[in-house]
Formats: sequence, C-alpha cells, structure tokens
Amino acid sequence: MIRIEDLSVVFAAGTPDENRALAHIGLCVDSGDFVTIIGSNGAGKSTLYNAIAGTVPVTSGRIFVRLDAASATPVAGTASAADTASEREITREAEYRRARYIGRIFQNPLLGTAGKMSLEDNMVICRKKGYKGLVISLNRRLREEFREQLRVLDMGLENRLADNVELFSGGQRQALTLLMAVISGPGLLLLDEHTAALDPRNAELIMELTMKFAAQYRLTVMMITHNMSHAIRYGNRLLIMDSGEVIQDIGAAEKERLTVRDVVERFRTIRKRDLANDELLLN
Repeated sequence: MIRIEDLSVVFAAGTPDENRALAHIGLCVDSGDFVTIIGSNGAGKSTLYNAIAGTVPVTSGRIFVRLDAASATPVAGTASAADTASEREITREAEYRRARYIGRIFQNPLLGTAGKMSLEDNMVICRKKGYKGLVISLNRRLREEFREQLRVLDMGLENRLADNVELFSGGQRQALTLLMAVISGPGLLLLDEHTAALDPRNAELIMELTMKFAAQYRLTVMMITHNMSHAIRYGNRLLIMDSGEVIQDIGAAEKERLTVRDVVERFRTIRKRDLANDELLLN
C-alpha cells in the first residue's frame, strides 16, 4: 500500500535550531496491515504522518503508494487487487490530492468536524473530500443515506442531522470523525492518538468502531498510541520509534507473545535509557 524509501525531514536546516525529525526512514506497509506505532514524545511519529499526508515537505527520500491501475484508487487488501496494482510516487504530491486516498484522525475530537455546521453539512463535506469544484446538493435520498451510515454508530445521531456538531460530546464527535473518514473512501487511515483525549468508556467504543470499520472497508491502518496495551492488543504489526528512527519492527507472530514489560525492556536494551512517561505507558 505504501513504501517509504530513505525518508528524512529536517526543520530549520543549517541554523542553530536545526532539528532532524526523521532520519532515513525505510518502511513498507502492505495493503490490509494494521500497524501500531509507539515511542517517546519527539520520536518523529506525527512527523512521519505529516510526511505521508503531505502537510510537511520532505527533505530527502521518496514516498510511494500502490494504486489500482484500473481505478487509480488504493488497493484494498485483497490478493486479486494487488495483482493489478501499480506503484506511484507521491513525495511531492499536493496534500488535497493525497486526501483522496489517505484519511487522518487526530487526538482532539474537535479537529475532525466543523462545530458551527450541521451534522448533515459535515457529511456533505465528507462526500467531496479531496475533490475541487464538486457540488453536492442535499436531498431526501442523500439524507436517508446519511441516516443509514450514522445508525452504525448506535448513538442516535441519525436523528440529529440538523443539529450543529458543536452540541455533540467528545466521544460522539470522534465517532463521527471516524465514520466520515472511512466513508470518504481512503485506502490508508492514519490514526494519531485518536482515543487519547477520551474517557475509558468512549476510548473503548472508538477502538471497537475502528476495528469494525478497518475490516468492513478493508482499510490499511497506521495507529500512533501512547497506550502500550492497545499497541500490543490491536493490529498485526508494531513499530517502535525514537529520535526520528524506526528502531523495532515487530511482526504478528512475535507481537502476539509480547507484554508491555517486554516492549519497555526492548527499548532500554536498544537505546540504553527509559521510554519517556513509562508510568503512563504501563497503565
């Protein structure tokens, strides 16, 4: 689905404030993978996402996606689809073009929706994501389609299409953001600590929806988390990042046997120091 080749991102290069946020990252993520990513603050996790999504310029290296040759949409995790796939470089592609096949959800539930707009208007914006000049008119058929999609959340939002989204709780807004992200048709979904700002009950609900949608829509998922239990429990692959590098890439079979203590010890062995916020990570 995505291949990253010798990727570096340097901020304020050549100045006293130079910061190498990513250092020669090499990474391949296959269609259908669910990759969890952990690391201390400043490890480069969000910068990696920014580079993939096109929100920061790449200093060096290349980024490729594998697309369906017939439809120019991302391959959706099946062997038959992969057989007809072709790879395309997107290193310099505009962010809005990548938004056609890359979805992203942030930690703050308020960032994924327009609070001053109605729920149905937010859903319309979702429908035209990544496309310029596309006009979509609300009508009875489209509203019923939105209701059907919202019923999946089991939050009663299908009966609140006319309400402004700012009236919804944080959990409702994050669930809505997740739904809007997946129905917009991405092949790759980037989750940037998308449950961290929620209470435990809502965080668990959002994770249940995440796994459900990943399977239903055959998504490729990359999930940054500070919750090590989630990092081990979910997905088929675990990356540990530090100082702009991927220092461990743990596959499914090995991941199944891991404990939180194992992960912490691996980090200490490689870096000769502790992960930041160990107490939080061990909760």
